[in-house]
Amino acid sequence: VVRNVWRLYGGWWDGDPAQLKPAPRSTLATELAELAGGTAVLAERARVLSEGGDHRLACHLVELAAQAAPDDPDVHDARATIYDARRRTETSLMAKAVYRTAATESADRS
Repeated sequence: VVRNVWRLYGGWWDGDPAQLKPAPRSTLATELAELAGGTAVLAERARVLSEGGDHRLACHLVELAAQAAPDDPDVHDARATIYDARRRTETSLMAKAVYRTAATESADRS
């Protein structure tokens, strides 16, 4: 209860000063996508990382791409593929469900 009250009124801080009162995720994602050369570049790099077995980093990059371009079907195709690949390697049932949900959401948008 105390943690939830703290989060409601004080926010949540992980020790990274940039995370205390951060910019909106979509704003950060858009800026990073621009720096990378576009959302297609982020999504492609995420695919390459996922195919190489680095699903964790791939998920970060494809999430940034999806947040920067929420209506791009190609980005959602990559997101669905990457989260499905991560789901298949996961042992936790809860994590599998979260990854399946993310993959399904994007499959419906691609």
